[in-house]
Amino acid sequence: MIWQTSRFSIDLSRPQVMGIVNVTPDSFSDGGQHASTRAALAHCELLLKEGADILDIGGESTRPGAPPVPLEQELARVLPVVRAAVTLGVPLSVDTYKPQVMQAVLDLGADIVNDIWALRWRDAPDGLDGRQVVAQHPACGVCLMHMHREPQTMQTAPMEGDVVPQVLSFLERAAQELQGLGVEKTRIVLDPGIGFGKTVAQNFALLARQAELLTAGYPLLAGWSRKSSIGAVARPPPGTALPAGMHERMVPSVAAALLAVERGAAVVRVHDVLPTVQALKVLDAIK
Repeated sequence: MIWQTSRFSIDLSRPQVMGIVNVTPDSFSDGGQHASTRAALAHCELLLKEGADILDIGGESTRPGAPPVPLEQELARVLPVVRAAVTLGVPLSVDTYKPQVMQAVLDLGADIVNDIWALRWRDAPDGLDGRQVVAQHPACGVCLMHMHREPQTMQTAPMEGDVVPQVLSFLERAAQELQGLGVEKTRIVLDPGIGFGKTVAQNFALLARQAELLTAGYPLLAGWSRKSSIGAVARPPPGTALPAGMHERMVPSVAAALLAVERGAAVVRVHDVLPTVQALKVLDAIK
């Protein structure tokens, strides 16, 4: 299976590791660590050395309760990083829901639009939406994610009922609508949106029953890295001292990524690239 993007035809017969580069002061896990262009590019280079296949640049935190970032501010954060990162020789994804940002980064040569709103957001009733931007581009890849409500409210009133068919129905509809605008199926990847308006139990139901999501016929991206559901089930015992520099959710995040790949995910979006790559090598060795 191939994921067609602006410059690359990504072979998904091997699971792809997408490394997270947050150019933000307030992301839930690493906010502020790579907020300058120089720091973000240094992190890009580090992730590539560790084995990342794809880089995902984001200029706005979408953690629960996060305030929206004005368009000009997001552009100022993201564009200098994208301008330099497109020279690194790997597929470049940009995590944004704003059509104007999508257009700007695609004009600079970015390969993938990664959108938590699944291209539904627009800043005015008659304004440009992401579907138009993607449909007008000849080849860019796109990741459509399921989100219940919006970042400011998604965890105050999470989804109810059986989450799996609801997520599947939404993603199938979003993908089919995009294909109806002329976007080839090979350009589309789906993301169930772990943590975006779902309870801990619902998030793990999406992992346990991930095979049901694959029935839509599109590659799946899994984004478990350091999410609160990981913390809820794998919190270290009180008084436990982790090794210096190790995030307390790193190991369980790698476990979740491994389980997602074993259950058919084609892409895993992660903070901790090196241990994820190592774990996937173990999985590959037993196949």
